[in-house]
Amino acid sequence: MEAAKILIVILLSAVFVDNYVLSRFLGICPFLGVSKKIDQAVGMGVAVTIVMLLATAVTYPIQHFVFDTLNLGYLQNIAFILVIATLVQILELLLKKFSPSLYKGLGVYLPLITTNCAVLGVTINNIIDGYNFAESMVSSLGCGLGFLLAMVLFSGLRSRIDDSNVPTPFRGLAVTLIAASFISLAFMGFSGIVENIFA
Repeated sequence: MEAAKILIVILLSAVFVDNYVLSRFLGICPFLGVSKKIDQAVGMGVAVTIVMLLATAVTYPIQHFVFDTLNLGYLQNIAFILVIATLVQILELLLKKFSPSLYKGLGVYLPLITTNCAVLGVTINNIIDGYNFAESMVSSLGCGLGFLLAMVLFSGLRSRIDDSNVPTPFRGLAVTLIAASFISLAFMGFSGIVENIFA
């Protein structure tokens, strides 16, 4: 029961409190670039979630059974980036074959998942936080769902902004960044709530 409680806290914290986009400001490029249309935002969020889960499943054993055993920790970043790049290439081929419309919609942002610092950040932070394999997978799922939630919320907000009469000095990127900051501030309100629920 205690283990299940820990996993729930890790999951909810990753989605709401430690949201990689809104509190750690990782993965901002696709957050700003692919959030214009809701379907593309959902597609990108799902793709990033899948890559986070797969990357964690592959990098965790590499870290613990190779790098820690052979004292090769200095290769961590390079190896993890190579793993993520390979997984993104596989995902890109699968999307091209099975969902050409989503593949076209994501465009240049799909290969950018390779350089999405949120994916690399999840794999490294799971190790830094001392999570076991199950906790790492739950953390990665939560981070992916948090990324998806941020993308969908921001996409909805951007569609409302497009229909609004925005003052000339704030049009374009300025109002987009202001809206992103408001969503980030809203998510800061979750701080402490998750831990207190299960205290």
